[in-house]
Amino acid sequence: MRHKLPLLFLPGLLNTPAIWSHQIENLADLTIPYVGDLTVADSISGLAEAVLADAPERFALAGLSMGGYVAFEIMRNRAPDRVDRLALVDTTARPDAPEQSARRTVLVAQARSDGLDAVVPQLLPGFLSPDGAQDLAMVQSVREMAYDIGADAFGRQQSAIMGRADSRPDLPGIACPTVVIVGQQDSMTGGEIAQEMVDGIPDAVLAEIPNAGHLSPLENPAAVTAVLRRWLDI
Repeated sequence: MRHKLPLLFLPGLLNTPAIWSHQIENLADLTIPYVGDLTVADSISGLAEAVLADAPERFALAGLSMGGYVAFEIMRNRAPDRVDRLALVDTTARPDAPEQSARRTVLVAQARSDGLDAVVPQLLPGFLSPDGAQDLAMVQSVREMAYDIGADAFGRQQSAIMGRADSRPDLPGIACPTVVIVGQQDSMTGGEIAQEMVDGIPDAVLAEIPNAGHLSPLENPAAVTAVLRRWLDI
């Protein structure tokens, strides 16, 4: 029987473990899944420390969006020797731009004063493809995850995201098998942002997911799972 590799999934902003549900279920023959809790600290370093405290000694690592920022922190100076392989999903190695941080600050204030109902509709166009944003079931899935996370944790997550490091100088030092996965309609971290990571990481592979925006594991789960299966078979 083939040895199962522990696979640590890191969700994105306002995402619960449900964002990875298809992958967890359909890679069960190859992996032992773990999902990191990215709600417990207000810095990327604090989140990385918390995740590693509960992680197995060695694991494959898949980070979506904010989860990718935590993955970069792990690879940079926390525990690169514990990572067997790396999947960067709809994320970026770039730091937050001033205009992005300004918008995040406004959204956090709105969430605290008016609740997440005031915020989620503003996030949907960035989270989902145009078709996904019109899919009522898809939108409801995003809403349910957001409500489960809550406004307080949303504030901590946004603080962590705003304070993240520029990971571009660290890309050449990533030595494990790496795949960069991106939704073809990802308006937030698609295109040249994904290509930048592929170009910077030795031997990294780019996998584009059709019919998906920023939350590709939710919008086209079977395609993301297929890419991860190939990555696990390396």
